Amino acid sequence: MTSERLGTLYGLGVGPGDPEYITVKALRLLQAAPVLAYPQRRMGSKSYALTVAEHYVNLEEKEALGLVFPMTRDPEVLRRQWQAVVDAVWAPLQAGRDVAFVTEGDPLLYSTFIHMSRLLMQQHPEARVVPVAGVSSVFAAAAAFQLPLADGDETVAIVPATHDRTKMRAMLTTHDCVIFIKVAKVLDELLDLLEELGLTDKAVVGTRISSDEQLLWRDVRALRGADLNYLTILVVRT
Repeated sequence: MTSERLGTLYGLGVGPGDPEYITVKALRLLQAAPVLAYPQRRMGSKSYALTVAEHYVNLEEKEALGLVFPMTRDPEVLRRQWQAVVDAVWAPLQAGRDVAFVTEGDPLLYSTFIHMSRLLMQQHPEARVVPVAGVSSVFAAAAAFQLPLADGDETVAIVPATHDRTKMRAMLTTHDCVIFIKVAKVLDELLDLLEELGLTDKAVVGTRISSDEQLLWRDVRALRGADLNYLTILVVRT
């Protein structure tokens, strides 16, 4: 039986790494919610977002809900694992308890919160879901490099980097600024493309932007063959 008062699921963007990038609104909701949900790659592991949240809350005073998100292409495994995530989040909501789901950056920009909340609302239309905007690594990178992303009528693209060379080339030749995310696995291919287009000197790379482990490169040639962290971003300002 559903509680007369359903809890609210808050999707809190806690920023790209620096704890001071969390918004006042996200902080207030994080501290008030009795349940703290966070993504994790495997059971028992800590997430980047949880590390930020721990600066502001005592986990012993919360019901901590670690959600293991599927990292597979097997459709049946995906279905089962996503269902387990939705069920885990719905349980406290159904009991009338608010859930603060923390995620890196912004909850509506390439976030696990998007698919999870969509499935939740499909299965439980009565669910209350409130996304709270956060600071994306895109904007933190611009600040770190002191690099304006757009001015006047200039255009900007945020692109997940892939092996699709034609698509990556199209992004670079049709926009004034392109921010490539998830670049670690295809960095050498992007470096080849930048060299071919004469844009190597227009590119910068950052990893773990704004965190204590932040690394910045203005000479991207030095990164050929490098094994970089998943949280790596490449910005090309043409």
